[in-house]
Formats: sequence, structure tokens, C-alpha cells
Amino acid sequence: MRRLRKNIGRSALLPAVLLIFGIIHCTPPLVRTTRVAPSPEMRRNIVQTARAQIGTPYRYGGSSPGGFDCSGLVMYVYRKNGIDIPRTATDQFIEGRRISRRNIQPGDLVFFRISGSGVSHVGIYAGRGKFIHAPKPGKRVSYASLTNPYWSRHYYGAASYFN
Repeated sequence: MRRLRKNIGRSALLPAVLLIFGIIHCTPPLVRTTRVAPSPEMRRNIVQTARAQIGTPYRYGGSSPGGFDCSGLVMYVYRKNGIDIPRTATDQFIEGRRISRRNIQPGDLVFFRISGSGVSHVGIYAGRGKFIHAPKPGKRVSYASLTNPYWSRHYYGAASYFN
């Protein structure tokens, strides 16, 4: 055990011991981000799927039509269209391909910094300056405008999962 500790370091010791003793033998697969060829039809389908969720109540941690948080809505809509993306808004931003604000197209994701130093909110761009999102507790999935002073002030960036 001393030799093992010396060779792998402290941070990896517990997982190594558990693995050796067979306590952990199976881990869930990592979510592989799916990239798709850009097509107007796929983009339309994503926006239509998001639009179908308008009126669904906000639910912290929600990722189903029973209730959504912002990143749960995005993940659900994309998966319904065959695109696997990460669960959190931060990871969705990190994994997506950065695009400029002027190049956002329907189906792309728009990100906001509401609190803290990084991404804390996400929505699906629907076109004509509007996006669909799950705003906050007590609200429902709805449209919002990128030109609204609040959203404009908190805009962080945009990302695409289209090649």
C-alpha cells in the first residue's frame, strides 16, 4: 500500500483502493456532446420543441415537461432532437462552439451571467432577437428579448452545437 500511495499520490488513492477491492466496478458513461450538421430543418425543430414547452413551470433541477430549470430545458430540447449536451449551463457553454452575437441563429444557445463570475443562465435562441428559457422560480418557460435592458446587461455569450 505504501508503494501504491507513493506512486499515485493522495488525490487518487481512494479511487485506486476502491477499484482494487472491487467496490467501484462500473461508472456511468460520460455524456458525449453531439455535433450535427447545420440545417434549417434541425434548427427549426429545436425551436419548435422549445416552443412546445412554453408555459411549463420552472422547477429547480427540473429537466422534464413536469418542470424545467434553464439548463434542464435546453438539455431536454436538444435530446428530443437527437443532440446530447451537458446538463449545466456552464458545461453547455464550455462544450459549445463559441459564436459572436451577430452570428447567432435559431437553435443556438445564449448565455447570461446573472450572479457570480461565470455563466448562470441559458436559453435557446428563437430568432428575431428572442430566446426561450425557464426564467426562475415562480415563473414559466417563456420568450424573452435580447434587447430587453436586463438581458442585454447580463448577456455573456453564445454557443452552437452545429458544426
